[in-house]
Amino acid sequence: MSPDFSKRSNAIELMDDLNCSGEVVSQTLKELDTINHLLGGNQVTLQGLQVLLKKSKSARALHVADLGCGSGEMLTIVAKKFRRSNPQSVFTGIDANAHIVRYAQQHVAGFSETSIDTEDILGDDFRTKKFDIILAALFFHHFTSDQLIQIFKNLKEQAKVGVVVNDLHRHWLAYHSIKILTRFFSKSSMVKHDAPLSVLRGFKKEELIEILQQAGIENYTLKWKWAFRWQLIIY
Repeated sequence: MSPDFSKRSNAIELMDDLNCSGEVVSQTLKELDTINHLLGGNQVTLQGLQVLLKKSKSARALHVADLGCGSGEMLTIVAKKFRRSNPQSVFTGIDANAHIVRYAQQHVAGFSETSIDTEDILGDDFRTKKFDIILAALFFHHFTSDQLIQIFKNLKEQAKVGVVVNDLHRHWLAYHSIKILTRFFSKSSMVKHDAPLSVLRGFKKEELIEILQQAGIENYTLKWKWAFRWQLIIY
């Protein structure tokens, strides 16, 4: 039976289980890093970050948070770029899965300016925290539209400079392509299950616009990027 691309799927991904752990998680995180590197996904976030940095015109130390940070790979990439221009900046990775956090902590061990915290972004404690820039790559499709409305309302108050969101465009070609690629090249059962489902939980442009409108966010840019990504920059 062909998937329904007309609306977002509410099916649960294996990675949504906060108790998932072990070798399958490690293998999954490694493969996701490889996919983001080879398909240019990291560049979507980095380009958005560069736009915010130019707009802020600040050489001061910045606090950058990465929500749903996974392996911490994006934080290491960003930290390297900041070491010359903003050497006093600090970086915080946030993930709700304690097993993933431990993996990420090991991954970023050589970056003293970087820390990884176990935290639920829907929790009251997180809502009180402030950052200069907030990043979220391949993370927000894990939430319902109603949850995202509240999340964006919170982020609007939490980010002093802005927010960069890098997430999936729900499209039949993206779905079938990633399903074929992971079937033949992935060693992770989690990746094989979650990758195509992630696309089904991704967004059409009008859905993201509606979420932003409901959250009261007006100052933003939303662009399509290869490969089937949305780059959302909130100022």
